[in-house]
Amino acid sequence: MKDLTIKIFADGANKDDMIAASRSKSVDGFTTNPSLMRKAGVADYEKFAKEVLAEIKDVFISFEVFSDEIDQMEREARKIASWGKNIHVKIPVQNTKGIFTGPLIKKLHAEGIPLNITAILTVEQVKNVASCLRGDVPSIVSVFAGRVADTGVDPISAMKECAKILKPLPKCELLWASSREVLNIIQAQDCGCHIITVTNDIIKKLSMLGKDLNELSLDTVKTFFEDSTKSGFKI
Repeated sequence: MKDLTIKIFADGANKDDMIAASRSKSVDGFTTNPSLMRKAGVADYEKFAKEVLAEIKDVFISFEVFSDEIDQMEREARKIASWGKNIHVKIPVQNTKGIFTGPLIKKLHAEGIPLNITAILTVEQVKNVASCLRGDVPSIVSVFAGRVADTGVDPISAMKECAKILKPLPKCELLWASSREVLNIIQAQDCGCHIITVTNDIIKKLSMLGKDLNELSLDTVKTFFEDSTKSGFKI
């Protein structure tokens, strides 16, 4: 298996899966968002967060604000930050009106609140966010490289540029978000990213890293043969 120095964060909102991953030490942290919570059937945001935090205390977890108005985002951010010391408060880079949340980011970070700036897709957004962050307070800059790739654009060069922009901030970590496959982990590490978020499906595939391709070819043929035999196919 290729040596990994990049941190693996599980992306999801299934409480049982998160607790299991924490206990097995299979990941280095966790990220959530309102969409993942809705998909997981979370009805009470604060209750869910506090139940997770009661079990996961030794690694960072990101919880996101969900209001669209900047003043309400600030109120939510402060409340979320009060729930535990291992929290990054997620702030979207802009609201639904396209208003840059930079002033709020700068205000909260200046007070020492660890932040995770999310929903970033361009180098220019990273530059703007970097100008609002302190170098001595933990922060994560989440660039949705997977969504960039979904548009037909290779995100590699942009992610390398983002890493250079953030380098002067010692406690700022670049995160490759929306990963689609195991290959993205290697790509993210090679680009200089500190963290990558992965789903449980990708976590299950980590054992494939560095596997001999001839061996994998043979395993594939064996699977086809076993399935055809079990199906009783005849011609």
